[in-house]
Amino acid sequence: MADLDMDKLNMLVGKMLGDLGGAFSVPTVRIGYKLGLFKALAEAGPLTAAALAAHTGLASRYVQEWAMAQACNGYISLDAAGGFYLTPEQAMVFHVEDSPVYLAGAFDLAAAMVEGQPKVEAAFHTGHGVAWGESAGCLFCAVGAFFRPGYVNAIVQAWLPSLDGMVPALERGVRVADIGCGVGFSTLLMAQAFPNSQFIGYDFHGPSIEQANAHAAAHGIADRVRFETMAAKDIKDRDFDLVTMFDCLHDMGDPRGCAAHIKTMLKPDGRWMLVEPIAPDKPADAVGNPVSRLYYNASTMICVPTSLAQEVGEALGAQAGEAKLTEVLKGAGFGHVRRATEGPFNMVLEARP
Repeated sequence: MADLDMDKLNMLVGKMLGDLGGAFSVPTVRIGYKLGLFKALAEAGPLTAAALAAHTGLASRYVQEWAMAQACNGYISLDAAGGFYLTPEQAMVFHVEDSPVYLAGAFDLAAAMVEGQPKVEAAFHTGHGVAWGESAGCLFCAVGAFFRPGYVNAIVQAWLPSLDGMVPALERGVRVADIGCGVGFSTLLMAQAFPNSQFIGYDFHGPSIEQANAHAAAHGIADRVRFETMAAKDIKDRDFDLVTMFDCLHDMGDPRGCAAHIKTMLKPDGRWMLVEPIAPDKPADAVGNPVSRLYYNASTMICVPTSLAQEVGEALGAQAGEAKLTEVLKGAGFGHVRRATEGPFNMVLEARP
């Protein structure tokens, strides 16, 4: 073994302590979200641990330990008088549900990946896939909740406006297909913003579509948005002005076949807005990038197994990158592909026939 560099070892151990502290926080943070502890501190803090327990009707000794854990995490604050509270910045992460950095879904997603470990671990030996929704009890719920804050703050405000002339067209009224819609957050956001347009959400996962239709009915817009359980390549509807796909092409077993099928669904002047995780084209450039770190781990546990469980099983992964995605789109017959816009977590590609 090469000579040990103690400075490098100590730096690695220090990093691991930080990472493990974050990992250990997952169950306690989820408890804080689910039992209303963050909400109580945001709305009524500062509160001592005893007052917080009384306010929430929870057992004081548990609340005391929980509050100190979150203060040590840096997720809540502690004043000199023993009162716990959320700063405005902490509230954006742990209380304000429409904040772009509200992360309840992220902690649920982390727990779902741990729950799914045995099935994915077994797939390492066989090379087989793990079908969407089968690795954990409610993976699709966690994924929907994880993406919702970003969609609430970007689809209507930034992503659709990045397509020249698309917002005025949506305001006049067009037909839109949202493929891989999951529980329907993306479709509903667009339908609420553009009441003159018609929207159809498609997903191959039945339980997700059940939730999506329930959401549409609850929002009173089931007359102009509907959801259907259907694989992308089985969609028979045609003449769409716009097809959208949010964070799902890389999960598909046959992304090339899907892309070719989408081309047949569009009007001659139609457009495909493809939202995918932002990624460097060179894998080496991902090392040290905290966003790529998140996506590669999630891709190992969710995206690659999901794709391998389907026909073809290309397994693009969540870090395919713009160059690879462009090659897929152009190979399917799209003559014009450009990066329309980007954010810290996503890139938006516009494809035209």
